[in-house]
Amino acid sequence: MPRLLIVSNRLPVTVSVGPDGVRTERSVGGLATGLSAPHSTSNGLWIGWPGLPSDELDETARAELDRELRAERLEPVHLTSDQLARYYTGFSNGIVWPVFHYLTDRAPPGIADFDEYLAVNRTFADRVVELYQPGDRIWVHDYHLFPLPGLLRERLPDATIGFFLHIPFPAPEVFRTLPRRREVLRGMLGADLIGMHAIGYLRHFSGAVHHLLGLPTDVDQIVIGERAVQLRVIPMGIDGQRFSSLAEEPAVEAASAEFRGETGVRMMLGIDRLDYSKGLPRRLLAFEHLLRTNPELFGKVRMVMLVVPSREDVGAYQEFRDTINALIGRINGAFGTPTWTPVHYMYRGLPEAEVVALYRAADVMLVTPIRDGMNLVAKEYVAARIDEDGVLVLSEFAGAADELVEAILVNPYEIEEMAEAFRQALAMPADERGRRMGLLRERVLGHTVHDWVSVFLAALEDAAATRGGRTELRSARTDLSSAIDALAEARSRLLLLDYDGTLVPFNVEPERAVPDAELLELLRELTRLPETEVHVVSGRPRRFLQRWLGALPLGLHAEHGAWSRPPAASEWTTAMPFDLEWRELLRPVLEDFAKRTPGAFVEDKELGLAWHWRAADPTIGARHANELGLNLLHMAANLPVDLLLGHDVLELRPQGVSKALVGQRLAAQAPAGSAILAAGDDRTDEELFASLPDEAITVHLGPRTSQARFSVTTTEGFREFLRALVAELR
Repeated sequence: MPRLLIVSNRLPVTVSVGPDGVRTERSVGGLATGLSAPHSTSNGLWIGWPGLPSDELDETARAELDRELRAERLEPVHLTSDQLARYYTGFSNGIVWPVFHYLTDRAPPGIADFDEYLAVNRTFADRVVELYQPGDRIWVHDYHLFPLPGLLRERLPDATIGFFLHIPFPAPEVFRTLPRRREVLRGMLGADLIGMHAIGYLRHFSGAVHHLLGLPTDVDQIVIGERAVQLRVIPMGIDGQRFSSLAEEPAVEAASAEFRGETGVRMMLGIDRLDYSKGLPRRLLAFEHLLRTNPELFGKVRMVMLVVPSREDVGAYQEFRDTINALIGRINGAFGTPTWTPVHYMYRGLPEAEVVALYRAADVMLVTPIRDGMNLVAKEYVAARIDEDGVLVLSEFAGAADELVEAILVNPYEIEEMAEAFRQALAMPADERGRRMGLLRERVLGHTVHDWVSVFLAALEDAAATRGGRTELRSARTDLSSAIDALAEARSRLLLLDYDGTLVPFNVEPERAVPDAELLELLRELTRLPETEVHVVSGRPRRFLQRWLGALPLGLHAEHGAWSRPPAASEWTTAMPFDLEWRELLRPVLEDFAKRTPGAFVEDKELGLAWHWRAADPTIGARHANELGLNLLHMAANLPVDLLLGHDVLELRPQGVSKALVGQRLAAQAPAGSAILAAGDDRTDEELFASLPDEAITVHLGPRTSQARFSVTTTEGFREFLRALVAELR
C-alpha cells in the first residue's frame, strides 16, 4: 500500500499548554475517524496546523509539542497569530466561506489577505515537498488549501494528488464574485482527482472552469493539455456503528430519558455550530409561526437548541449570536408560561455521549441550514435511532439531502412551509416514522466514513494508473489517414468494433438503436476484405446481436465478452461458468431506483443487469445514479460482480468478464504481423485499448479524453473512416 500524506488545515488533535507542559488529545470527528486507518496502515503522515499559534509557545514547549506529534506521525505546520488572522480568519473564513455559502453580502469589499493565504499555502507546500517520497499519495482537504494542489504539481510533477472539498461549490455566477477566482481554480486543478459531496457541486465547478479558464469539461473529468483531472461525487459518511453502539449504552439510555422529561411534551432538537449558514434565525421564526398557528401545541412541544460556539473573536459572529438570543427571548416571552419554556437554549459543546442521548430523546431532528456541504449531524441522528423512531426534517440545501430522501425535505427560506413541515413531523404516525427511519438507517449504516475513504483512495489509485505507464493520455489524432495506411500495408487485419456510440448513435431506447441498411452493407463489405477478420464487441445481450447481426460472417461478443460467437460458427459459448445468485439480490435495488427516477429503466440481460437513465432528467438521473452506485458498491463488495459506469448507464457484470480479455484472446490468435484496429466510446473500451499492443490502432469516439491514438467525433465520422478503409483495400 502506498504511503498516504494527508494534508488539512488542522491536525486531528486538541493541544493545550499547562503547568505540566504540553498535552495533546486525539480528535474524534468524522474526518479524524475515517482517515485514522489509512494513516496508520500506510505508515503515512498527517500534515497540518496543531491548533495553537506558534507565538504562544516558547521554544521548549514547541519542541515538546513537535516530539509528541511526530510520535503519532503528525507533522506540524506552525503558524503565527498574524498568519492565522489573515489566512484563516481573513481570506478562508471571511471571504471564501460566505461566497461558497451564497452569502456574498457578508464578504468584505477588499482582498488584502489573499497574499497571506497564498503564502501560508506555500508554507504547507514546503512541508509536503520536504516529507514526500516517490510513490506517496497526497490527499489535500478543503477550502483553506485551494492553491496547494497546484503548488505541489509545479514542484512534484509526477506526484499523485487528490483534493476533497467539504463545503458546497457554488453556482458559477456566484463563484465569479470570489476575488482571485482563477487562482483558486488553477490551484484545485493541480490535483489528479477532485472529490465533492454532491453532483451539483461538481457541475458548478465544471461550469466555473469552462467559463473562467476556457477548458473543455466533461461530466467526470477536465482535460488540461495531456493531463486529465478526474471528478468524483463521493458523499461523506459517519462511523454509524460507533453511534449505534453508543446509543445502546445504559448511561446514554438514562440520560436520554432525563432529557426527554415529562410524558406528553414532544422534543424538537437542533444541534449546530454557531454560523450564519446554519439557518438558525429562520428555524426560530418557523417555530414561532408553528406556535402562533397551532395553539393546541402550547405546553406540548419544546425546541431544544444546542449551539456550539464558533469564531467568537469575529464581530459578525458576535452580532449573529445576539440576533439568536433576541429571537429566543421574544418567543419565550410571547408563549412561555411558569411551567413551560418553548425554547431551551444551550450555548456550549457537550460530550459525545450526551449528544447521542439528545438524539435518542428527540422526537424530531431539525437540520435546516440555508446552505451546507453535507451536514453529518443528520446522519448521526439517524445512526443513533436504534429504535427506528423519530423524524428528520432536512433542508434541501444540505448535501445530505441527496442521500437522505426519506427525511421531510424543506426550503428553509419558506418560513410557513418549514413550520408546516414541523407540524407534519410531530403528527407523523408511528408506522410511517418507522418505515422512513428504517430506510434512512440502512443507507447511513451502509455508507460509512470508512467507505468514503476507501472509495476516494480507490479512485485516486485509478487516477494514478491513468497518469502513468501504459495508460498515459495521448494526443489523439483526428486525421486517420495514417491508420488507413497502416491497415492497408499489413498482411492481415483484426477489427474489434464497439456497437452503441461507435457503429450506431445512442438512442434513449436501446432496443431502437438497430443497424440501418447502410451499416449492415458496410459491415458485410469489411468481412469480404482479404485477410480481414471483423468482430463486434458490445455490452448488448446476445439475443440483440444475434437478431440484427447474426446473419453476417463476423465475430460477435455480447455482454462485454461473457458470450462469444466466432465468425464461422453458429453457436454461442460463455467465457466461463458464472455464479449468478447476485442477480436476485441486486435486481430489486435497480428496480427500486428505476421507479424513483422517471425515464430510467432496468435492462435484464442473460448474465448482467443494466440501469439506464439516458431518458431521465440529467440532474435527477445523475444524482440517483450516484446514490445507486454507492448502494451497489457496498452490497456487491463480496459478490462475484463488477460495477461499470458507462454513458448514462450503470451496469453489473459477472467478475472475470471484460472486453480486454476478448481483445487479448483474439490478438493472440491473429496471424503474426496482423494490424489490430479497436474502436469504442466508453470506459469498457478503454479496458480494451489498454489490453492491446502499443502498435494497435485504437480509435475513441466522442468528446471525452482517452488513451486511444486516434479520435473521431461522431459515429458518422467513424463510418466514413471504415468506408475509406474498404475503398483502399478493395
